[in-house]
Amino acid sequence: MSINTNGVFKAKDFATDQDVRWCPGCGDYSILKQVQTVLAQLGLRPAETAVISGIGCSSRFPYYMNTYGVHSIHGRAPAVASGLRIANPDISLWLVTGDGDGLSIGAGHLVHALRRNFNFNILLFNNQIYGLTKGQYSPTSEQEKITKSTPMGSIDYPINPLALAQGADASFIARSMDRDPKHLQAMLKRCHGHKGTALLEIYQNCNIFNDGAFFTFSDKATRPASTIYLEHEQPLVFGKEGELGIRIDGWKPQVVRLDEGAYSKDDLWVHDEKDQFKSQMLTRFFDNPTAGEDFLPRPFGVLYAIERPTYDDLILAQLDQAIEEKGAGDLDALLAGSETWVVK
Repeated sequence: MSINTNGVFKAKDFATDQDVRWCPGCGDYSILKQVQTVLAQLGLRPAETAVISGIGCSSRFPYYMNTYGVHSIHGRAPAVASGLRIANPDISLWLVTGDGDGLSIGAGHLVHALRRNFNFNILLFNNQIYGLTKGQYSPTSEQEKITKSTPMGSIDYPINPLALAQGADASFIARSMDRDPKHLQAMLKRCHGHKGTALLEIYQNCNIFNDGAFFTFSDKATRPASTIYLEHEQPLVFGKEGELGIRIDGWKPQVVRLDEGAYSKDDLWVHDEKDQFKSQMLTRFFDNPTAGEDFLPRPFGVLYAIERPTYDDLILAQLDQAIEEKGAGDLDALLAGSETWVVK
């Protein structure tokens, strides 16, 4: 790890001298740049930051970050990060995973990290494909997706990452994309500011094996009508000229026009990051078709954010209580246990 002696760190101070080995044009380059930029803007120090990853293209991240880091094993990054968090409550801790690493073999670890609410940030790169192993379908690939492992089209129903996180009682869920650097930086800062497990799903283009998977949400021609950017305590408005909005008809979200006189912003759904029930509806905008009467735009931004006790704070409090009540423990006695027997 290189050392900056003047105490003022820039994005370049978070970059290593390693050659970045992603395919030219990969969305991971943008994410790496935004993370390095944001860590510097937040005033963090490389020696007080750690990046933990599993396996996959995204999981090469620690090699390119001039911080502490662990390139762990497939799907197990949450377990490694959990141990590090308990051992070091003060380090800025970032977990990098992908839709294959985090939602397939690592799904169980991810769910339990979310429900326990460890104080670290999870960056879930979602490109809807297995990139490192050359183009097999992933847990987030759409149905009928033709890949090397599904030559007749995938019959699996895709995982909705943010709905899964909501079901696991995550305390913070958000979405951004590689092709929107300004928004991605804002979401990274929100993750850092949240005490608890912050899950940020990042739509990441794999230009080799799944190019254009999120084209609808990033292209200038289609983006205004297909995406909605969430702001706390602001009405849900979208469209090229802000001519579209979302109201709740009973408990059903409905797209309405604001330029025809029948509805105004006062009639619209006002976003509340702390409303668990409405956030569940927002995660389900994922499931709607991209055309027809039931169309709903894909939400970007913070869908849900609440404060609740973190696992690391609770376990450290238990340790303090145990020491206060019973004194320092004896590890040898603990390992030996209180019951013994003789085998004859």
